[in-house]
Amino acid sequence: MQNSRDERTKESKPIGRLITLFVMIIALFASLSFGTMTGPKNRFLPELALDLEGGTQIILTPSTTDGSEVTDEDVKQAIEIIRQRVDASGVAEAEITAQGGSNIIVALPGQPDKATLDLVRTSAVLRMRPVLSYADPNPITKEELVKQLGDKAEGLDAGTMTDEEYTASVMKLADADGDGELSDQPLTTPANASDPAWITEQTIYDSLTLQCGSKDQAIAATGDDPQKALVSCEPERGVKFILGPSELEGSTISSASSGPSVNQQGQPDGGFAVHMNFDSEGSAKFAEVTGRISTLPSPQNQFAIVLDGQTVSAPKTDNAITGGQAQITGSFKAKEAATLANQLNFGSLPLFFEVQSEEQISATLGAEQLESGLIAGLFGIIFIVLYMLWQYHALGGIAIASIFVSTGLSLFVISFLSWTMGYRLSMAGVLGIIISVGVTADSFIVYFERIRDEIRDGRTIRSSIEHGWDRARRTIIISDIVNLVAASVLFILTVGSVRGFAFTLGVTTVLDLIVVMMFTYPVMHYLGKTQYFGEGKRGSGLDAQKLEQTPIYRGRGYTRTVPAKQTRKVRASSNAGDDVELHDYEYPDARFVDQHETLAQRRARERRERKAVQEGKN
Repeated sequence: MQNSRDERTKESKPIGRLITLFVMIIALFASLSFGTMTGPKNRFLPELALDLEGGTQIILTPSTTDGSEVTDEDVKQAIEIIRQRVDASGVAEAEITAQGGSNIIVALPGQPDKATLDLVRTSAVLRMRPVLSYADPNPITKEELVKQLGDKAEGLDAGTMTDEEYTASVMKLADADGDGELSDQPLTTPANASDPAWITEQTIYDSLTLQCGSKDQAIAATGDDPQKALVSCEPERGVKFILGPSELEGSTISSASSGPSVNQQGQPDGGFAVHMNFDSEGSAKFAEVTGRISTLPSPQNQFAIVLDGQTVSAPKTDNAITGGQAQITGSFKAKEAATLANQLNFGSLPLFFEVQSEEQISATLGAEQLESGLIAGLFGIIFIVLYMLWQYHALGGIAIASIFVSTGLSLFVISFLSWTMGYRLSMAGVLGIIISVGVTADSFIVYFERIRDEIRDGRTIRSSIEHGWDRARRTIIISDIVNLVAASVLFILTVGSVRGFAFTLGVTTVLDLIVVMMFTYPVMHYLGKTQYFGEGKRGSGLDAQKLEQTPIYRGRGYTRTVPAKQTRKVRASSNAGDDVELHDYEYPDARFVDQHETLAQRRARERRERKAVQEGKN
């Protein structure tokens, strides 16, 4: 009875998986259709990367303000900063390289907008600003907006508020003097950079509407004015600060390094710290700033280190720091401390970029190479289809249907990511999709071979489908996890086209798991209940008699040998079977001998029964 309940439990699950997969496909299709109808582009096709579509190339020459020589390390750090900016703007598959040790080439795919180009052209600037206040990292909600407006809400309903009404209501909340305009000038003259009077109406509006981590925030951050207050995010902690005007430029930092932190007695305390050395000008200013903010309550006793408008650290101070040396401590790990030290070092470089040229470039590979790659992939799929039909007969049709579902789902998902995240498909990404077809075929082969092994062991076909799935599932999951780990490592450690290859390989590997578990197995489950597959009819790929035969190709270059012809006397002796040694696999499972028994199984059972009778007589 327990086994019967288990079987019923297993049978109740596949239909839910099929319905879930169907809903996912419908949702993706509907989203892409909506994007195509409401936008200027066909969202069912992904955007192409630089090698397939071309784009805009900018050549930058870094220079120093004091006329000193730009070193290779300066160029390397400048490339890293530009790459962070481009990634933050949502542009994928950009190529940023050094040329001749003195120029930096930035190639952006497609037609980047002016804001993205400005991100590349602008020189990186590090500044130190006093903290005035905290703010929520997310924009104010409609419910909170209505609550804070109070009597000014004038019948606004958070549930029906439109985007236009939301923007107008936030402006009304930030408009302190009620003149209908947002001023970016302080209402009173601030006493110093830590004075909250620096928080203007425009600053309040920015703090209420800015979404930390968004593209708009990344672009707005590069346009900060050192003479005004700034709303800045710290991505690592997800904190939004309202900062006063700049008091120290990064160029006043003569050097920065990371290492073990020490206590007041000079003994290591087990943590890590960032050490800064200021020049004479910076040393005096830093002592003045820390002396002032150390007397203020939290959070005004903090100074934010801001790079490109993003806060990279906001340490507190309890007293004035003199002598031109400072140590930043906290819950740093060694890598985090080293990263902050590098950012401080880069900020200390008085670099600016001069645009040498800006031009449109054509695709490095073009449509011809893309067409060749797709043709190669098509031939690969055709060969896989022919192999599946030859090896698995009608069962191969399920594999072919699964491959088409997996490939179609991959195209939908990549197109959706291209639309929503700015992902662009490169030639390397196309190769990742083609390779995923082989990965998917591997999963089917593992499952189908497990089913056949179970049939050879004497199980019924329906039982073999369930037991084969239980055993094949572990192998498929482990194999896909290995692929996923490899793709993740490639994605983390590489850049450019190799990263694109790793991304598509990782996405398609996850989709392979989804298709095998939510499509292939449920379909096999229900086909096993049909007369054609369930009884292993000829050509179904599950014919027990065929499976017990030696295959034509036995692997490693061996083929089936044709047995020598036997005389009538020898054949009669063999049919008697009394002296034939029986192998384990010739004894079918006793639970299934009465259901769909094959000829070979029936003969084995008869021989076993005769042998048992003879042994009982003796």
